[in-house]
Amino acid sequence: MDHQEFARYPSLNGKTVFVTGGASGIGADIVQAFADQGAKVGFVDLNADAGQAMLDKIGADHAFECCDLRDIDALRAAFSALALKLGDASVLVNNAARDDRHDWRDVTPEYWDDRYNTNLRHMFFAIQCVAPGMIAAGGGSIINMGSNSWWEAGGGFPAYTSAKAAVHGLTRTMARDLGGHRIRVNTVVPGWVMTERQKELWVTPEALEKQLARQCLPDPIDPVYLARMVLFLASDDAAMCSANNFMVEAGSI
Repeated sequence: MDHQEFARYPSLNGKTVFVTGGASGIGADIVQAFADQGAKVGFVDLNADAGQAMLDKIGADHAFECCDLRDIDALRAAFSALALKLGDASVLVNNAARDDRHDWRDVTPEYWDDRYNTNLRHMFFAIQCVAPGMIAAGGGSIINMGSNSWWEAGGGFPAYTSAKAAVHGLTRTMARDLGGHRIRVNTVVPGWVMTERQKELWVTPEALEKQLARQCLPDPIDPVYLARMVLFLASDDAAMCSANNFMVEAGSI
């Protein structure tokens, strides 16, 4: 499919954007998309080599910090370092997550807590980090990445799907708490996106055929289309959009 006619958002030029999990997958497309719009992009990721490679790709006007988002002190330190270089964030994209499969019979309390720390907890504390700067600036946009896996009653990873379901509650309550400061909070809901990780681990011809049959649209979902939705929600074009879900799942619900 031709990606050459995508929109430009003048309101994103010069904005400071923080992205979690920005070194690969959907996050890398998000980072690249904001950089292409002229934004100043700061991103964090657990993979130092991939993060540095991404920074080399988009240029030294941007910033990368390596951190494990399960460690909230490390997250706070990383965001402080990004803000020191780029300024306070006017856009936050809570993208980082891992959809590791697991059998419900094997889940321990420790594994459950780790999945929540990986897929949900850091989103709240990232918001807590950036919200004061957004309040001082008079507004901002926060985009949390959800998943349609629980909408579809997908099985095989209950700790992941329950954490992702909770993202929607986080979005709506923070949209209420921060809305008076003109800070918008929304959820982007991906379908089955054809990242390299998905292709390596789970995409088989049979599984893809079954997925495409569930979608209204007959094409696999490229990560670039998630990035395009995120750009819209970050831009001034979405000034009256908050507390809602924005689906990018090819009509598969």
